[in-house]
Amino acid sequence: MTGAQPFSVTLLCDPMDANLDIGLLLAVSFLEKSIVRNSRIGGKWGKEEKTIPYFPFTAGESFKMELLCEHQQIRVLLDGRQLCSFTHRVQPMQRVTALQISGDIKLTKVA
Repeated sequence: MTGAQPFSVTLLCDPMDANLDIGLLLAVSFLEKSIVRNSRIGGKWGKEEKTIPYFPFTAGESFKMELLCEHQQIRVLLDGRQLCSFTHRVQPMQRVTALQISGDIKLTKVA
């Protein structure tokens, strides 16, 4: 797994200014085998959530990630299996309008 670089998936409230509120930052670290979730409201980061049932990623392997925005939470599915969830902190959730994906990742489809 040498050379596996981190990547992140971010749900932004303003696509033109990433310094504003963030509905969800999902940061994947291969080195730490962690998936950290957090949000930023009014310039302040909230409490990090790190609990995951398993670390599903393998460097160089493809995967399908789904973010399901439900009434109370965002559920994160990986290859059809629930990985974790994140309770909405940004209210109303409709303020979240943009998706940002960064890091060492090759996108094949965004739907």
